[in-house]
Amino acid sequence: MEDRALGSKGLTVGAQGLGCMGMSAFYGATDETESLATIHRALELGVTLLDTAESYGPFANEQLLGKALAGRREDAVLATKTGVEITDDGRVIGLNGRPEYVRRALERSLRHLGTDHVDLYYLHRIDPEVPIEDTVGALAELVAEGKIRHIGVCEASAGTIRRAHAVHPLTAVQTEYSLFERGIEQDGVRDTLRELGIGLVAYSPLGRGFLSGAITSPDDFTEDDWRRTDPRFQGENFHRNLDVVREVRRIASDKNVTPSQLALAWVQHQGAVAIPGTKRRRYLEENIAATEVTLSTEDIAAIDAVAPHGVVTGDRYAPELMATLNG
Repeated sequence: MEDRALGSKGLTVGAQGLGCMGMSAFYGATDETESLATIHRALELGVTLLDTAESYGPFANEQLLGKALAGRREDAVLATKTGVEITDDGRVIGLNGRPEYVRRALERSLRHLGTDHVDLYYLHRIDPEVPIEDTVGALAELVAEGKIRHIGVCEASAGTIRRAHAVHPLTAVQTEYSLFERGIEQDGVRDTLRELGIGLVAYSPLGRGFLSGAITSPDDFTEDDWRRTDPRFQGENFHRNLDVVREVRRIASDKNVTPSQLALAWVQHQGAVAIPGTKRRRYLEENIAATEVTLSTEDIAAIDAVAPHGVVTGDRYAPELMATLNG
């Protein structure tokens, strides 16, 4: 797998990373044995960027990664996140970007991860009650102490990114980016990242699995799968979005690749590091094969024709979560 630089401060990662959230939360039943095997297989195949957050579980996902990386910490570029306040007993309080919380949360994450530093530490969501300069200032102090190596933010507006970057250089911005979600092409975020030399890390590059082509009915989800409440998987939205997936599948078939591989290859073609999430080795291996897929000018035009900006029907999240985006 080829390497890609994130930012301008020397962080290099594989062209595709691994989102680990679903191994512990939100996407139905979990299997620790298979999850550990999936992480280890990812490292064998050249994946280096492993993505987690204290809120995934809460804490369970960081603890899983700590177990997976025991004795091989140097093999991974470890990314985790703060900014969603969680009590030590796992109760989620709400957004919190105050410097004192950021510092306390990092110390807890280091314990769960079994390490003395985090390679990339993100502000998970922007706290509107705390100036971004204060939060990033606290993160910069943690960089100076050696407890984090690089700083990132998630789901931030172009203006917030500029303000944060002025305090301390950002290495990466993580945001949703896929054939279903191309908003950063229109709101100035992608252009800002390119101008400032900040890396783009794309989460949900498969549209939460929709673009894999494997989902054909809202009934495909178990009762404990949060996608049952995702607006894009509801009612008429579902069927309209499924029509788009059928077109993506057609183009993928013409190239003799899977829909997932086509969707991931498109994200990577845009210069982003995709972090598709999976908890099974067979899907991991399918996803990683996308790094070998080359898209021609004609391929890009065909994809853009069936999946332009705004093609998806339905909001990204339920209203209460939509309110936390683009801070």
